Amino acid sequence: MSEPDRPTFDIAVPSTDPEKKDQDKPQPNGNGDVKGKGKDDGKEDDVADMSEEDLQLKAELEMLVQRLKEPDTNLYLPALESLRTLIRTSTSSMTSVPKPLKFLRPFYEEMGKIRDGWDEGLKEQRSLLASILSVLAMTYSDTGKRETLFYRLLSGTTEAPGLWGHEYVRHLAAELGEEYNSNYASELDTDLGGIDKPEGLKYTTEQLKTLSLELVTFFLKHNAEADAVDILLELENIQDIVEVTDDKNFERVCRYMVSCVPLLVPPDDSAFLETASKIYAKYDRYPEAIALAVRLNSPSLIRQYFEAPKNPVMKKQLAYFLARAQIPLHWVHTAEGTESEEEEQAPTQEEDVLDCLGNVKLSTHFKNFGKAVGVEEPRALEDIYKSHLEPNRTTQTADSARQNLASTFVNAFVNAGFGNEKLMVNAAEGQSWIYKNKDHGMMSATASVGLSLLWDTESGIDHIDKYTYSPEEHIKAGALLATGIFHAGIRTESDLAYALLEEHVDSKSLSLKLSAINGLGIAYAGSGRKDIAEKLLPHVADETNTMEVAAMAALALGFVFVGSGDGEIASAILQTMMEREEAQLASEWTVFICLGLGLIFLATQEDSEPTVATLKVIEHPIASIAETIVDVCAYAGTGNVLKVQQMLHLCAEHAEKPKKETPNGDAAPVSAEGEGPAAAAVADAEGDVNMSGESTAQPITAPAAGEASASSATEGETEDKDKEDKDKVDSLKYQAFATIGIALIAMGEDVGAEMALRQFQHLMTYGDPVIRKSVPLALGLISASNPQLSILDTLSKYSHDSDLDVAINAIFAMGLVGAGTNNARLAQMLRGLATYYAKEADCFFMVRIAQGLVHLGKGTIGINPYFNDGQVMSRTAVAGLLATIVSFTDARKFVLDKHHWQLYWLVTAMYPQFLITLDEELEEKPVTVRVGQAVNTIGLAGTRHGISGFQTHQSPVRIGTGERAELGTNEFFPYQSVLEGLVILKKNEQYDAEDLQN
Repeated sequence: MSEPDRPTFDIAVPSTDPEKKDQDKPQPNGNGDVKGKGKDDGKEDDVADMSEEDLQLKAELEMLVQRLKEPDTNLYLPALESLRTLIRTSTSSMTSVPKPLKFLRPFYEEMGKIRDGWDEGLKEQRSLLASILSVLAMTYSDTGKRETLFYRLLSGTTEAPGLWGHEYVRHLAAELGEEYNSNYASELDTDLGGIDKPEGLKYTTEQLKTLSLELVTFFLKHNAEADAVDILLELENIQDIVEVTDDKNFERVCRYMVSCVPLLVPPDDSAFLETASKIYAKYDRYPEAIALAVRLNSPSLIRQYFEAPKNPVMKKQLAYFLARAQIPLHWVHTAEGTESEEEEQAPTQEEDVLDCLGNVKLSTHFKNFGKAVGVEEPRALEDIYKSHLEPNRTTQTADSARQNLASTFVNAFVNAGFGNEKLMVNAAEGQSWIYKNKDHGMMSATASVGLSLLWDTESGIDHIDKYTYSPEEHIKAGALLATGIFHAGIRTESDLAYALLEEHVDSKSLSLKLSAINGLGIAYAGSGRKDIAEKLLPHVADETNTMEVAAMAALALGFVFVGSGDGEIASAILQTMMEREEAQLASEWTVFICLGLGLIFLATQEDSEPTVATLKVIEHPIASIAETIVDVCAYAGTGNVLKVQQMLHLCAEHAEKPKKETPNGDAAPVSAEGEGPAAAAVADAEGDVNMSGESTAQPITAPAAGEASASSATEGETEDKDKEDKDKVDSLKYQAFATIGIALIAMGEDVGAEMALRQFQHLMTYGDPVIRKSVPLALGLISASNPQLSILDTLSKYSHDSDLDVAINAIFAMGLVGAGTNNARLAQMLRGLATYYAKEADCFFMVRIAQGLVHLGKGTIGINPYFNDGQVMSRTAVAGLLATIVSFTDARKFVLDKHHWQLYWLVTAMYPQFLITLDEELEEKPVTVRVGQAVNTIGLAGTRHGISGFQTHQSPVRIGTGERAELGTNEFFPYQSVLEGLVILKKNEQYDAEDLQN
């Protein structure tokens, strides 16, 4: 049966194939198909296969070329114009060469010689023939000569290149970029004039740039904004695009330029931002222009765009944006009676604009937002812990003071900004939670009042005043820190925080001094105030101060002058590092001096290079830590691939393993970071980590008698060796900051951030302990307040790691990733961890902190440093996040010891995740808005929706990380295109008329 079937099947397939082949045979030569090019030896066949029409065209073209050879010069111009007309009017399919170009191809070289033989006087004819040769050169097989460009510039024609078609323009643009890159880019360093022709080259740079602008004009008219920007980028001439944009295409041009910035190297990235901001300003789009000026951190541009709009309402909208970005007030405002050192003094602003600039009404708006979304009622601790849902609940073994301390933080984080929680602010007389803590716990408890009353300066002062007179020093210190906390990001005219804290900076009491210094740092983060520098610099320079005081003063200065690149403060900190003795530099606090220095150069890129060069001179191991921190801070959020590679290279170095072995054959135990006896986790013989409760210096089970005697016998012999090993591991501490640095650099750009996640997996697998415990922190930084499923699962795995330091950091990172999201999956994971670590005090404490962070502000406050649709990085937010993360590189000496108040550094990163719409009188105005996942529409054709899967709400609404909002109707026009934070609306007067027509 199969035999007769098979032939019929075989015949069925080829039966059509031969027919197709027969039909197709003449086509390659007849219709100008590219595939038909190769038959040079079969010209007679080609001619026979051509249609009559094609033969006629071929003959006509050959006749026109023949005319160009004749001695009568009057025939040249009509022949050339006929050639031009035939080429321009020819049409072809996408895969074929136009027929006139195909038929003229054999005459290409001949026509070039004809032109060279013509007299110089025939200018018009020579120019036109050069233009035709330029078009013919597209199909000519000789590559590398770039003759399309050569003949185009040789022709000297003024007609637009677009008349020859889109393909010609693209070909010309490609050759133009190649020519410039291969011959001119390197020459321009020495060719300062820019117009002179470098030796041995055919054209001047001016010729190339003039041609590029002609091409750009064509591209912009034909919706090819990306091509226009790309050609100017290749010719390093992007600033010229400002003149050729119009009101129809400027927005697409700017959006494409801004999206390119993370992929560019300096100085192109700054040039793109500056050019885009000028285009926006040209078309009165000041909110977008000032956002780019903030990214550039340019005081002159910010002031220029802030003063430009004549509309006072627009000025208030810009003021709200600058308040969110926390730029120094003196950049745009000079208080009456003060003298500025700057040449051009900023004008004095109106009082209502100052209120917007100072974020004075933020607390009121936030509380109203809380009421609107139904979360104004205080949340009890049990609502967060949900202990009844924790499986196999066991009785707690940890001491109650530690539990109470955890509850203090959870209560403060969850009810942050609402000022109505019942443990502290609204506690009955004498029932305050403060007294349920002891010693340093009292300080954190008092400071938590500041977090509960976040941004509410008036109520804050009233509530905290009584604690400043307390005889208990820790409570008084906590009150000073609280004063700084509730002033975070708020700039009031009365300037109470400075008045209340400055006298305590010189206090004899260490705890009061540290609290006052940190309070100033948190309250005035990003303000760049010189009076604070004058107050704190002596404490950095004074060698009689402990490293703790010097480090906190340096860090506070880093907060206040974050991203300023202030050379005076940087040199003062450097001087301290050089003058201190080695023993002092070995202190665990020195890392905060390095961080203070790094924050000054946050996102300043090359400005940090002199400081990095100076650090190389210091011989102490701390110099490599400082160098790494300054380097990563300088490139924060840039996505700079070379810096990421450099950090990965640092992470690849390994400490030499100790040669001496313990009697059971394992290497002598070395603490994870070489902290010596103070290290909390001591590895047992099998490499497991201490899981005990309070006492962290001893393993869970007592060692066997034989092991104990063996270890005591070798203790004396290995002491020196252990010290040596400690130094080796200590010298690699900078790897922790290199790991965090990868996240810091990559977090500004989606593709880079995704690639970094892959690298972290490798580092976790192959890295030393110092790297392994930093990877979770890096994950927390790269995805703050953005709980992506893959990252949650990774952190969940790390939170069960056998090394408790890794587990603790992973739990904290889970808090950072879910901060202010109320993420149910994450809350469930943390409840499971609370059971898992019920008997391990440090881990259990950290689980509680993470639970508090996940419910930050009852789900209304986020800590993601990016705002304005993820376009602008808040330097103060990065400073707070980094400071907290750096303290967790050695958690057992800081947060898990007596310095848990360092968690309050996160305050500078906290900001409400809301959209509140206001009318022109700045009163809240509920309108219909759509909120959905942001969609990237850059470079796509047409006008597309920027959001997908949206839901319609009445404002105010919550806008989470990665979400975007649009107005639901045309009833109002927003003053700012990005609907986020406080947005002022303008009534659309035509709206009713439109409504009636419908």
